[in-house]
Amino acid sequence: MEMEANFNSHEEETPRKRKGGLITMPFIIANEAFEKVASYGLLPNMIFYLMNEYKMGVTGATNVIFYWSAATNFMPLVGAFVADSFLGRFLTIGLGSIASLLGMIQLWLTAMISRARPPPCDQFTQHCTSASPAQYSLLLSSFGLMSIGAGGIRPCSLAFGADQLDNRNNLNNDRVLESYFGWYYASAAVSVLIALTGIVYIQEHMGWKVGFGVPAILMFFSALLFFLAFPLYIKQKASKSLFTGFVQVIVVAYKNRGIAFPPNNSNGYHHEKGSVYTSPTDKLRFLNKACIIKNPQDVSSTGVSTNHWNLCSIQQVEELKALIKVIPLWSTGVMVSINISQSSFPLLQANSMDRHISSSFQIPAGSFGMFNIITLAIWVVLYDRVIIPLASKFAGKKIHIGVKLRMGIGIFLSCLAMTISGIVEHIRRKKAIEQGLVNDPRGVVQMSALWLVPQNCLNGLAEAFNAIGQTEFYYSEFPKSMSSVASSLFGVGMAVANLLASVILSTVDKVSRDGGKESWVSSNINKGHYEYYYWILAIMTFLNLAYFVVCSWAYGACVGRGGENRVEKRDVLDEEKMSILRTPS
Repeated sequence: MEMEANFNSHEEETPRKRKGGLITMPFIIANEAFEKVASYGLLPNMIFYLMNEYKMGVTGATNVIFYWSAATNFMPLVGAFVADSFLGRFLTIGLGSIASLLGMIQLWLTAMISRARPPPCDQFTQHCTSASPAQYSLLLSSFGLMSIGAGGIRPCSLAFGADQLDNRNNLNNDRVLESYFGWYYASAAVSVLIALTGIVYIQEHMGWKVGFGVPAILMFFSALLFFLAFPLYIKQKASKSLFTGFVQVIVVAYKNRGIAFPPNNSNGYHHEKGSVYTSPTDKLRFLNKACIIKNPQDVSSTGVSTNHWNLCSIQQVEELKALIKVIPLWSTGVMVSINISQSSFPLLQANSMDRHISSSFQIPAGSFGMFNIITLAIWVVLYDRVIIPLASKFAGKKIHIGVKLRMGIGIFLSCLAMTISGIVEHIRRKKAIEQGLVNDPRGVVQMSALWLVPQNCLNGLAEAFNAIGQTEFYYSEFPKSMSSVASSLFGVGMAVANLLASVILSTVDKVSRDGGKESWVSSNINKGHYEYYYWILAIMTFLNLAYFVVCSWAYGACVGRGGENRVEKRDVLDEEKMSILRTPS
């Protein structure tokens, strides 16, 4: 609190007109761009590090990555709450940058210090010593620090940049913001591609010491550049969080559970001035008790509740109802997120196949994920700038593919991607057996790794349809005051998907090895049956498609902005389509 007071006093000494503006943009954009390159560059090859250096099996190593990804996807929700309610965006980003830097230095130390890892051995030919609790603690705490750092930087960086430009006496303010968003999203896309190519290439050709050292150095510059511009920033104070309002509605509704409902069209409900809601809806009616006026003294002379833990507004109640209403449809997107989070097995497949595209160059196994990102980006541009305008021109009217239809198409494409993944793996394993590589998991099958590109492209298309459709759906159905929730739901779905993916993997491993059989997800890819695992995911995705149809029918027609003016499609896409690129898959 003393630190925050110093920040505020410093801000008072410097005239407001000298703060903010375009001069702060390079520092803010560089902060998140470097963080993305550093953190995303660590993920693709991590399965190899855990298996080779920590002697983990493929199931255990993959589960660690799932848990790490779940924490990284969930922490931005916590970070947004902390920034909105307590610390403000500047402090949250600053502390997040420090946490990420410490986590990456700690991970780098596991590569630099030999005693931080188990002694070297070949786990496929001899018994290996497992990592000690202290060694595991050092590794896992580094993952935890990086997840905390991502939770501080990612939910606040975009909004903090907008704070520097918005609400200024500038006739070209909208154009300035548009330019900022464009540069921000472009840097996000470029950062992910650099991470999936450059950092992965360094790890593969220069080893873990350099491969982990470069991200740590980049994260150091990320934090340094952000703090260098400290005197230039506009640092807005924390305000009340929307999530606190949700908790207040639940608490007050429970406290008022014994109170009778007032007559319809009466003044018995608390309606705040300027709110679009004048009376509560009948759906989820038990929540309406949170806005019943028990005592006139609970409402101030200005019409505001004196204590939101005793009396909530109709708008607070309706915002919580809007969130509850979309949860079934939100849950249908979890299966797509499970499929696109399957990064470990495609990596092992690519590593066992011929990755050469020329006699002197081969694609790093960890870089095949870039085909997902490239496909997603190409489709977004084609859909928004070519397909829809041409279709509208030929039809003679504005054509728009509904968000729920796009979500359903995405689920179908995800099912198709898993089916093709299983077919390609079935062919790859058959060739490995024919070439006598059953007992040599490090052997290279005479089959081009480019056969993995179609499934990656389908996953990218599935994400483009479902993930962007989800985000636009939340933005259009929620009230404008819930925009922060709309932008968080997809990340929460990814976190849940990572945890469920771990449960599915562990279950398949346990069931398939019953009776002493080789596990379908064996560390020896040629002895396992990864294709069966893919086909199980395909079947689950197909069942999820049927579940989506039911949930879509039950939800009914989309009303748009919870009864407010509907958000234009282009505005929503410009603000959110590239945010999917910033989500770890």
